[in-house]
Amino acid sequence: MAGEIKAVDLKLVGDLFGDGYVMDFTNRTYQEFFRDEVGVDIYDDAYLIDNANSKGKRLRAFMQKAQKGAIVKALNGLWEYRMAYLAGNEDSVLRSRERLSALIERLGGRPIPGTTTQTPEPSAPLRCGPAESTQVDLENEFMGLHGMDDAAQARGYAFERFLKRWFDAWGLEPRKAFKLKGEQIDGSFLHGNTVYFLEANWRNAQTGAGELRSFQELIGQHFEGARGLFVSYSGFT
Repeated sequence: MAGEIKAVDLKLVGDLFGDGYVMDFTNRTYQEFFRDEVGVDIYDDAYLIDNANSKGKRLRAFMQKAQKGAIVKALNGLWEYRMAYLAGNEDSVLRSRERLSALIERLGGRPIPGTTTQTPEPSAPLRCGPAESTQVDLENEFMGLHGMDDAAQARGYAFERFLKRWFDAWGLEPRKAFKLKGEQIDGSFLHGNTVYFLEANWRNAQTGAGELRSFQELIGQHFEGARGLFVSYSGFT
């Protein structure tokens, strides 16, 4: 399955079904589900990585190791279970059906029933960005950063918040900053089914090649299939 399952796919599956607990499955019902729907024992040692025995971690290992046909069966079954699990409650994952269906189709399966492709009315103009008022607000916010004091990195943090709002305005599903093994990741966003991790740098000095290489190595080591975006206010050397 090398090269088939990307980091963005694993993230989607985790968002839909759970990273630790998987919906309301118990150990017994989880094992029965995979036995009946897929024909595998999800508690086999083949799906145990680094002694991470949670249901979500085993699902992640299964996604990385199993054959495409088995993954398609599991995803279809988990989707049906999720629909019953939500029981009419609001879906917190944007475009969940379309995104999971696209993954299933890429693995050779059929679209999830009910998945539709929306075609705009011929007479309706296509909207290619946020409303003009939103763009004006973002421009004003950006211009306001120039007057901020850079003490205690206040302007840098404000720059991160501005970028998150900018990505959100353009429908790129941004996520907040987090730390990975002591390293700060300034956020992430989704574009074209690919996850981009963000490094935002607002300093008077230009960003050097060493920082770019370090960021590239961090993304490459921990986020297979993802990409990075380094934003430097003063440019690069």
